[in-house]
Amino acid sequence: MREKISACVMAGNEERKIGRCLQSLAWCDEIVLMDSFSTDRTVAIAREFTDRIYQHEWLGYVGQRNLVREYALHPWVLFLDSDEEMSPALRDEILAEFERGPGRYMGYEFPRQVYYLGRWIRHGEWYPDVKLRLFKKEFGRTEGQEPHDRVAVRGPVKRLRNPIWHYTYDDLADHLLTVNRFSTITAQQRYVRGKGALLLDLTIRPIVRFVRGYFLQGGFLDGRHGLTIAAISSFGVFLKYAKQWELRQKDEHAYRELPERAAMKPGYQ
Repeated sequence: MREKISACVMAGNEERKIGRCLQSLAWCDEIVLMDSFSTDRTVAIAREFTDRIYQHEWLGYVGQRNLVREYALHPWVLFLDSDEEMSPALRDEILAEFERGPGRYMGYEFPRQVYYLGRWIRHGEWYPDVKLRLFKKEFGRTEGQEPHDRVAVRGPVKRLRNPIWHYTYDDLADHLLTVNRFSTITAQQRYVRGKGALLLDLTIRPIVRFVRGYFLQGGFLDGRHGLTIAAISSFGVFLKYAKQWELRQKDEHAYRELPERAAMKPGYQ
């Protein structure tokens, strides 16, 4: 008898995608959904697939994923995001692996393939984009710096061949909004940790990111899609360091203003 798997999903206002995600997990032994108080039909749609639905304010990618993990009843946890789908080939590969028995493995990783602007991306920094998403609950948890979470497992990990599918952005505007949001989170965290933003960070790092993704990792093989991804990724790097520099400028400006404001108060010596 194979060991049981709990599929754990985070969601927030994903009524257009949540049904596809949960349908692809119907083979799991349970589905647990952690919703961050959606205001659309996300929860209503999810009820068609599971009654293990919980709600909690958004704790960030790391915190929310560790929270939903605690609600899993079975020994193995499978993470999937609400904008992702388990491919039938990966489902069959996992089931075959568990029928044989995981043996010494405490986790499994597999590629993630993105559907972007009407086509599947097969090269560049977006593919294979290997993710560790299936692990023995007592041996793994989510770590990392927001907004980039990762699962850390104590023990051997095996890589599977077939992918999960990621329907990441609806259009270019959606892509740019996400880059803007993520760059803000990253810049704030770096600034709090005392990291500086040098001129080289603003000039060289974006170029390096473009060259790596478009040329070295073969993004050009995806045509205009690959060019768009590499260009926006490069811009995201610039934006992250520019926002970090902006935070420093604001703090320095506020510090310089303190004596001036104090001098305007009655009784200031």
